Amino acid sequence: MRSIELDNAFYVEDGTWIESLTISSNESFDISATVEQISGVSLYYRHEIPTGPTEAAIERVTVLANESFPFILGVVLRQEAIPNRIVLRDNQFSVVTTVRDWEQFRELADEVQQKLGQFDLQKVNNIERPGEPLDGGRLSEILITKLTEVQIETIETAYDLGYFEVPRESSATEVAEALEISQSTLSERLRTAQLRLFELIFGSNTNSI
Repeated sequence: MRSIELDNAFYVEDGTWIESLTISSNESFDISATVEQISGVSLYYRHEIPTGPTEAAIERVTVLANESFPFILGVVLRQEAIPNRIVLRDNQFSVVTTVRDWEQFRELADEVQQKLGQFDLQKVNNIERPGEPLDGGRLSEILITKLTEVQIETIETAYDLGYFEVPRESSATEVAEALEISQSTLSERLRTAQLRLFELIFGSNTNSI
């Protein structure tokens, strides 16, 4: 699996949660068989998201899961922080939360450190209003369905090769070679895909007369 993102979760009782997940992989996978191997988890619903000609596979699934304590979402909620994003990648959780102040953050960090092990602070932003809670997978689905197959293949290949990392893990030449296109074609495709994404987020900047 490339990543598992928690899009939403509702507590039922006795440690049981209804969870909505977006699962991304570098190749096709059988989610039903995977879930059957996990104790305390049952599959409720699945929906495959089209990703064009690439070998990647993305599914949104809903499961019933009995989460053992401590559960990362439960830790965040008990500290009255807003969970904005929770992603599992390479056996590590990446969590984005909104807190009221630095003191609340320190209390959350201490509990995460105590109950879940190592904690590394990656970034802090000072914002005027809290971010939206979870549901990042729905945004991913909307964006993917609004891009062309060529655009998806281009940005996905560049992402997989670390082209967007800071510092970059691959050059434009290496990405172009992977796609078997010229560097100028790659540059044009990336700009076109990025423009489309910005239009979806901010709206078109085309002025009508």
